[in-house]
Amino acid sequence: MADRYFVETPIDGPQARLIGTEAHHLIHVMRGKIGDQITLFDGLGAEYACRVSQVGRSEVTLNVGSRQEVNRESSLPLTLAVALPKGDRRRWLVEKAVELGVARLLPVVTQRTIVDRLNLERMRAHIVEAAEQCGRTSLAGIEEPVKLDALLKARDPARTLYFADETGGEPAASAFKPGPALILTGPEGGFTPGEATAIRATPNARAISLGPRILRAETAALAAVAAWMSAAGDWQ
Repeated sequence: MADRYFVETPIDGPQARLIGTEAHHLIHVMRGKIGDQITLFDGLGAEYACRVSQVGRSEVTLNVGSRQEVNRESSLPLTLAVALPKGDRRRWLVEKAVELGVARLLPVVTQRTIVDRLNLERMRAHIVEAAEQCGRTSLAGIEEPVKLDALLKARDPARTLYFADETGGEPAASAFKPGPALILTGPEGGFTPGEATAIRATPNARAISLGPRILRAETAALAAVAAWMSAAGDWQ
């Protein structure tokens, strides 16, 4: 696969431009030069074979070639509602969730969440990098953090809520069914008993088990996503 770059502006015409972080990467990291072949995508479901025509100090101009429709997105959009960990573990979780095909990331604030500022712009940059690497042609969405009680009140009851409950639930391998889904995983230390009770009482919620071992927060989130993709998603 040729080097892939995301462009914010929809591609519509014989030329396209790379600016900002993407241009910096091509110019200064990859040492891009006139004539190089790269692939562009604009998040609308297609890729474009392009050739570098000009290299400036902070932008790159490309001649747009053939457009190719590709199908690397899940036909069953999955939302991952997760109490994000801190630092590098947060970045790793976001990147791998994108690689696994999650359509939407929803940071959740629980009583045991280690609350610190969430830089959505930085999170979105991680999403772009992961999409470029894994071949996705759409970007996963990421939203402002929401408190758990607000999430439960606002949730669409037609979308099954799979709740990773460390105290026990139906084995994930048999619990997941095709259809719109939201997976909810907790912070280090898990949900409080009161939170677990509230989640279980939510319409169309199903408690699931991720096995007998204690998993770190990011491991639990990604294990649940992988199991869902295997049982009900685009691994079928």
